Amino acid sequence: MSPGPRLTRRRAIVAAGALVVLVAAAAIAFVTLHREGDVFNPNVEFQAEPQPPPPPPPAPAAPAEDPLDRFVWPVYGYTSDRRRYLPAGPGLRPPFRTRWAVNVHVLIEFSPVLGGRSLYLLDDDAYLWAISKRTGRVRWKRRLGVLAAASPAYDAGRVYVTILARGSDQPGRVAALRASDGKILWSRPLASRTESSPLVDSGRLYFGTENGTVYSLRASDGGVRWTFRARGAVKGGLALAGRRLYFGDYAGRVYAVRQADGRQIWQVGTSGANFGFTSGRFYSTAAVAYGRVYIGNTDGFVYSFSARSGRLAWRHRTGNYVYAAPAVAQVPGGRPTVYVGSYDGTFYALDARSGKVRWSHREGGKISGAATVVGDVVYYANTGKETTTGLGARTGRMLMRRRDGAYNPVISDSRMIILTGKKTVYGLRPRSASRRGTSR
Repeated sequence: MSPGPRLTRRRAIVAAGALVVLVAAAAIAFVTLHREGDVFNPNVEFQAEPQPPPPPPPAPAAPAEDPLDRFVWPVYGYTSDRRRYLPAGPGLRPPFRTRWAVNVHVLIEFSPVLGGRSLYLLDDDAYLWAISKRTGRVRWKRRLGVLAAASPAYDAGRVYVTILARGSDQPGRVAALRASDGKILWSRPLASRTESSPLVDSGRLYFGTENGTVYSLRASDGGVRWTFRARGAVKGGLALAGRRLYFGDYAGRVYAVRQADGRQIWQVGTSGANFGFTSGRFYSTAAVAYGRVYIGNTDGFVYSFSARSGRLAWRHRTGNYVYAAPAVAQVPGGRPTVYVGSYDGTFYALDARSGKVRWSHREGGKISGAATVVGDVVYYANTGKETTTGLGARTGRMLMRRRDGAYNPVISDSRMIILTGKKTVYGLRPRSASRRGTSR
């Protein structure tokens, strides 16, 4: 063989090798630019807010009536923007004593809501329970299907529920019941399962389903006002702020739609999984505060977007899935903070503007459910260890550890704590209250 063909072949091999190197370098550059790292865009707007005062006392009542018997914790997350924060006075802090306990004998994934003297709890077997807030006595219970995983909603003497399955081969339903006795006022079968905790506002009911449909129904009779179709399953609840509804889906996208007609205002994708090549899933219910949308993803990140435009403000990486809905609060003496747990067994307090870690609490296990801030204490449950923990919201110092817990642990009426364990719901009062003679 002459030198010419050998030289040509050698050049071809060298060129091919160079091309491989270039392709590899380009791939490395892409991965480097899209790696699963934290992001902070300081130019995204952040709106300061006045620190909220404790809830005002209800209007004067008859002398024999306790004003807090009319307190309402109406939806999952307490407020329509799902911040999961109840300002409360310094008297409502651990340690607690158990006033009553009700074992429902099946898993409880979501916390109840409060409507005056009763709390309303939906268990995983799709039983809706009405329980006396003061005594723990079961007022009534009604089965609405065979599987459920959501909080109900309470409004004007009615309880609204969403159900994953109404029968063994039947998908979900949404229903309204009379709060006083559990009578079904209306019920609508759905084409898909739903575990989206419903939201009620101004006579309208909002929730999502697993086929990606978001519904706006008339709360009075269940009539459809409008629907919106997302790209993936909408499992979390919808958050409402500024006449916009915010939510994520299982296609890894976050949406803002107009409350009045479901018209899309913006949507934004994410690519925090597999070195930036794919998106994770949004199971988390979003919280809206400070002009931002905060939400966790199974790609391990907590995200913050501009509520106005959808622009990414920051993302912070944890060590595992973030199924949990965030709590967002500025407690007295503190700064705006996002509180959220991860499947990595760590609970995080993040700067609401930048996403930087203020403090973290590592305990192992898995934190799947949402936290709640009551006063200056943040509570969360550890699914892996089946415990409930209370930490100082400013410091992360442990104030309470209870040997029962699963997912979404705490709601309150500012006098007592309603704690949801794995299969039991508890009414708790501060121990100091009984010493002061203020127990009721």
